[in-house]
Amino acid sequence: MRKPNYDKYPATKIAGAVLVGWNEIIKSLGKTLKSCPVMAIDMYVGVYEDDVISQVSILQPELFFNTRDLFKSEQEIRRMTGRFMTDDVLFGYITNLSILDYFDPEKLENAKNKIAKHGGSAIVVGSGASLVVPSSACVIYVDMARWEIQQRFRAHSISALGIDDRNEPISIQHKRGYFNDWRICDMHKHTLYHRVSYWLDTHDRGKPKMIDKETFFKGIEATVTKPFRVVPFFDPAPWGGQWMKDTFGLDNDNINYGWCFDCVPEENSLYLNIDGILFEMPALNLVLLKSLDLLGEPVESRFGKEFPIRFDFLDTVQGGSLSLQVHPTTQFVHDSFGIHYTQDESYYMMDAKDDAVVYLGLKTGISKDEMISDLEKAQKGELVFDAEKYTNKIPAKKHDHFLIPNGTVHCSGPQGVVLEISSTPNLFTFKLWDWERLGLDGKPRPINVERGKKVIDWSRDTEYTYKNLVNVCSVISEGDGWMEERTGLHPNEFIETRRFRFSKTTWHKTNNSVNVLNLVEGEEVIVEDPKGNFEPFIVHYAETFIIPAALGEYTITPTGDSAGKECMVIKAYVRF
Repeated sequence: MRKPNYDKYPATKIAGAVLVGWNEIIKSLGKTLKSCPVMAIDMYVGVYEDDVISQVSILQPELFFNTRDLFKSEQEIRRMTGRFMTDDVLFGYITNLSILDYFDPEKLENAKNKIAKHGGSAIVVGSGASLVVPSSACVIYVDMARWEIQQRFRAHSISALGIDDRNEPISIQHKRGYFNDWRICDMHKHTLYHRVSYWLDTHDRGKPKMIDKETFFKGIEATVTKPFRVVPFFDPAPWGGQWMKDTFGLDNDNINYGWCFDCVPEENSLYLNIDGILFEMPALNLVLLKSLDLLGEPVESRFGKEFPIRFDFLDTVQGGSLSLQVHPTTQFVHDSFGIHYTQDESYYMMDAKDDAVVYLGLKTGISKDEMISDLEKAQKGELVFDAEKYTNKIPAKKHDHFLIPNGTVHCSGPQGVVLEISSTPNLFTFKLWDWERLGLDGKPRPINVERGKKVIDWSRDTEYTYKNLVNVCSVISEGDGWMEERTGLHPNEFIETRRFRFSKTTWHKTNNSVNVLNLVEGEEVIVEDPKGNFEPFIVHYAETFIIPAALGEYTITPTGDSAGKECMVIKAYVRF
């Protein structure tokens, strides 16, 4: 068994000023209030608002406003957002609302007039607070990463934008965040970056931290000018396994770990190590502020300010099979959910025990009507669906690569560790069969046969699957101590993957696209700039790392215990 060297707390090191704890933060804001008597404490949805309000009240401003009191009624907001929430238990439609739509126009105007006429100290707290104050006001922003918001959903401890939905099912809270609230907050925050004077990190409820604008932008700039990693987070799953516990040095007391989200910038955090203190912010800030340098001009032109490549781990060692599932076509997600591209993906086998398998594609000659009928009966509990009757059950070995373009029925079976490489939309999985099990909450997980049957590509039969989706590898180039192989993805997918085997230095170019890589074999490598523009960057086994497009070129060399030994990385980028 290898000794874990996986870094669970990667950070960009910078020098700067950081305040820790409410006492220091409030003391500093008190001084600011004397020189700038009007202050807006704006925030992302999911912040513990009462914590912020109770602390800010210590400043005793002459006027105080909570933006929730300036919003439209909860009934009006539910009616306004109803078309985006829909009646579905999981899926909604992407909103076109803005934060301004939440305000009652009369209440907003009255609050602005009171502040303008008052002339003394005034503080506005809550999402959209910056819209209530004049442009001369000091703006503080309390940020929040989506991974933490989802933990708070599970605790039923936070309210949504403008409504109290704490007692609603977690799936409904998540749906409101994904389709509505997060989009609105991202759009609003994007208008504020150069207006915010101080940034607050309250991810650790008991240890808030605050940095100023200069430190914030120094961290953003330092991150995008070098290789970097986002902060991984780990989650249990009904099918979860035990491999990550040992490999990543995780808590053995947890029942399992099914997921490791190792590169999902929309949800992951980014750490700044400010003189030894970790300041946490959403990695999405980097995407919104530095999309051109990070993604590359052609990628930004195609996807806008969205990070299109996702890496995560699925661990089923000593666990169970994932749900048998299918991802929708691009046209279907566009028409049904307002999303402009779908979740194509692949399974790269990071590890596999002797009896590991994947279910991929459909068996040649099966009856479409019979399969759908059996899935519908299984959904009602009338029979146990026979997955092996209808799908190809394929033995899986370490370093196999299975391609899964949208419309392909698939799932990973037990005893494997999948590095899932996919396009970013991460909600659109239509579960067809879940092996008669319950979710971690003790309730059945939603099955989507009705939607799934509309997007299954029935031409993906046994012959097609083995020819086009299983280990479609070819050598691109090779030299002394290295080899580059093309491993995918499918022609229908926009992501290209290359595998590099090397015992000596390999040279890479970003080719105007962000590069996402993982060290799939070897203990340690070093990433360097041939021109010396960034400091050498160390990567350990199984760590996913990001190379911004603007870096242009870089090298990767085995180092440490791997010096002179063969290592392997898998690299993904956007093909043009």
